[in-house]
Amino acid sequence: MLGKHLLGVYEKAFRAEDPWLTRFEKAKTSGFDYMEISIDEQDSRIDRLYWSKKQRLELFTQAFNSGMPLRSMCLSAHRRFPFGSTSPAAREKAHEIMKRAIEFSCDLGIRVIQLAGYDVYYEPSTPMSIDRFREAMEWSAEQAEKCQIMLAMEIMDTPFINSITKHLQYEENIRSPWYKVYPDIGNLSAWPENNPMLELASGISSIVAVHLKDTKPVTRDFPGQFKKVPFGDGCVDFSGLFSQLETLGYAGPYMMEMWHQPPENDVRQVLEGKKYIEMQYNMATRGSIGVSS
Repeated sequence: MLGKHLLGVYEKAFRAEDPWLTRFEKAKTSGFDYMEISIDEQDSRIDRLYWSKKQRLELFTQAFNSGMPLRSMCLSAHRRFPFGSTSPAAREKAHEIMKRAIEFSCDLGIRVIQLAGYDVYYEPSTPMSIDRFREAMEWSAEQAEKCQIMLAMEIMDTPFINSITKHLQYEENIRSPWYKVYPDIGNLSAWPENNPMLELASGISSIVAVHLKDTKPVTRDFPGQFKKVPFGDGCVDFSGLFSQLETLGYAGPYMMEMWHQPPENDVRQVLEGKKYIEMQYNMATRGSIGVSS
């Protein structure tokens, strides 16, 4: 727990070679409440969506018996297979991935799928790619609603959806209770045009979870660093943003997004990061420095 909040950890915080049972045990002994599974661009992770019922049951049972549930999924495979692509085959695969991710989540007890806010990634964005993305989000929300699985948009490392404000334009048009926002406060803080305090205030009624990650800011001469920045070495005002979220009445979970960096000890890295986050949260809750509007 982090105060009154559930505290999760990203599966990539631990050694990729570890079997799931070992990851669950490491997360549990490190003091986390749940784990977030990754379905990224790698074939080996996309293949999870094609597992048999027996394989899914085995993973669910291991998580259940370990006391380390899989409550959320980071679905970034759409960076490789984007909804806005010029390739019909890529668009078809994007839809298939979404349907299978929803089915997988139903079987595993996953409550929230964090979406990657890219219309395209490896090709230029165009008005047509944006239209395709918008239509796909409407379709995705309908599929999720049938199964009562929450879709929540990540605030991203590219300008397309790099603020809660931009996400809310889609949410207003889609008008589904199953299509919300899952901000990464590292990404939110890295863009100089954002005021993270005000962004959180504008989106508080739509925030279903929060990614905790440090980043280095985008400048005129630097593209920013959005991954593998040690906690405390970046630009994120963790104590200020924790205080703001407390002021706004946020009661949802926090999820520490970390990547194991060999040859470092993964558990030691995780515990160091967790200690930093706990210190920042404790600083925030000793006094209120948030801005509510």
